[in-house]
Amino acid sequence: MMISQFFVLSQRGDNIVFRDYRAEVPKGSTETFFRKVKFWKEDGNAEAPPIFNVDGVNYFHVKVVGLYFVATTRVNVSPSLVLELLQRIARVIKDYLGVLNEDSFRKNFVLVYELLDEVIDFGYVQTTSTEVLKSYVFNEPIVIAPARLQPIDPAAIFTQGAKRMPGTAVTKSVVANDPSGRRREEIFVDIIEKISVTFSSSGYILTSEIDGTIQMKSYLSGNPEIRIALNEDLNIGRGGRSVYDYRSSSGSGVILDDCNFHESVRLDSFDSDRTLSLVPPDGEFPVMNYRMTQEFKPPFHVNTLIEEAGRLKAEVIIKIRAEFPSDIIANTIAVQMPLPNFTSRASFELEPGAAGQKTDFKETSKMLEWNLKKASIVGGAEHTLRAKLTFSQEFHGNITKEAGPVSMTFTIPMYNVSKLQVKYLQIAKKSSSYNPYRWVRYVTQANSYVARI
Repeated sequence: MMISQFFVLSQRGDNIVFRDYRAEVPKGSTETFFRKVKFWKEDGNAEAPPIFNVDGVNYFHVKVVGLYFVATTRVNVSPSLVLELLQRIARVIKDYLGVLNEDSFRKNFVLVYELLDEVIDFGYVQTTSTEVLKSYVFNEPIVIAPARLQPIDPAAIFTQGAKRMPGTAVTKSVVANDPSGRRREEIFVDIIEKISVTFSSSGYILTSEIDGTIQMKSYLSGNPEIRIALNEDLNIGRGGRSVYDYRSSSGSGVILDDCNFHESVRLDSFDSDRTLSLVPPDGEFPVMNYRMTQEFKPPFHVNTLIEEAGRLKAEVIIKIRAEFPSDIIANTIAVQMPLPNFTSRASFELEPGAAGQKTDFKETSKMLEWNLKKASIVGGAEHTLRAKLTFSQEFHGNITKEAGPVSMTFTIPMYNVSKLQVKYLQIAKKSSSYNPYRWVRYVTQANSYVARI
């Protein structure tokens, strides 16, 4: 795989990092890319796809914490491979800087360019391993003061009641020295699940899928061996023998369709007691990726109804019910619904006493928007939105074919749908003074959450 350029742009289009490896692409590629992304209107889509071509140049991009990571090339390369490379570059830079934002980039541009020169040589990828790069990269990161991170601290989205994930899990560099000279022994494990659910117009589940990962970030000295125990009733494969030919998956419990493991993971005892053994490399890495299509209880149930209420009027009713326990609080929910093209006005009605909710009608895109803030999204709660639509012309067809579907985005901290759990984490270290801090975090996010009308 070969790329010509790599650059990082801010949301304003400012050039933060730029490296031209082969001098094959015009220098104005950054402006061309940002202008194309900013004003993308092709095929009726409001957002540019991750890959597009302009004047014979292929542009690949991913957006990470508001920054555009972009690669260009004139040759035919694997799109998925380039997109994976961009994600890995972002992860490596985050490992070194501790936090990924525009300020940390600008204060550490020397370190970032040193990393890029080791990761890519003349357009060819050399390595994206944080552990390998530590032997070749010698600049120390300039750590951003914690006080300056508060407005954009990603840890804020994982607050759950009085519990908050330690900030060092997000903002600590794998190579920076502690100012006090002492090393805090820490290891963080995240189980992150992205769910895709499609509801029928009557509220029944048509399709459901979970894409999950067990993510780890280790700051343990001496690289000790770690054992992670998962659910004893975990089965892999739906029927017959599992994909790894372990034990039969015909029983109940957590059933995964398939999974794959990081290269450092050993599966010697996985068959007998569902434990994983590994020596964690430096930086953040996925211990295990898995997929699940077994029927599960979705975190939100969505019902939608649209019906005519007169010659030039219609009414939309959207009802959301939180199906998770009452001690769990979801973060901000965003609900969107495309309305008929001839909709000229929309008025909204919320249930009495509704707080922390905001509605809007985007007339240019004919989009209904409903946002619910964290305080109002407690497990077991139910919320209803009524929207009265006014049309600019009379409609004689089926109105349900002109509207919808309803889509949702959300994040639920300390909750996962699949019920996959880390039962315990053991560290093979003989020193009696070695008592590291362990943290396991569960997160559920919406990947594609859609309700048909």
